[in-house]
Amino acid sequence: MIIYIDADACPVKDEVLEIANRYERDLVMVSNGGIRPSRYPGARIVVVSDGADAADDWIVENVAAGDVVVTGDIPLAARALEQSAHVLGPNGRPFTNESIGAALSIRAFNQHLRETGESKGFNAAFTSADRARFKQELNRLVMPQNR
Repeated sequence: MIIYIDADACPVKDEVLEIANRYERDLVMVSNGGIRPSRYPGARIVVVSDGADAADDWIVENVAAGDVVVTGDIPLAARALEQSAHVLGPNGRPFTNESIGAALSIRAFNQHLRETGESKGFNAAFTSADRARFKQELNRLVMPQNR
């Protein structure tokens, strides 16, 4: 099992590193730049070219069934699910084959509202409860007895 992080705006990189090290899982952080490797010893850092979806494309090209992808990007979540990966949002809520269709629809609707000026597009604040839920769910996914 490999854990992939869509790392540019991920608020739980430290938590993923901690859990990956605890269970001796490989960790790959993928970004368009800005990650200092020395801050994440033990993680493989992949820097992709600038460009829309370059990090997403790299993750999808490399992820395999049973791997874990950490992302808040709903289209990337859908693509990773197509590869039979487990997908976990930074808030600790898993994306599943059953939930991804609704998530994509809500995303499209919210994008429409932003484009028409009906919504400012603010995201919910990231809370300590989100962080705790994330750690609990990632632990559950990567524990050896769950594989």
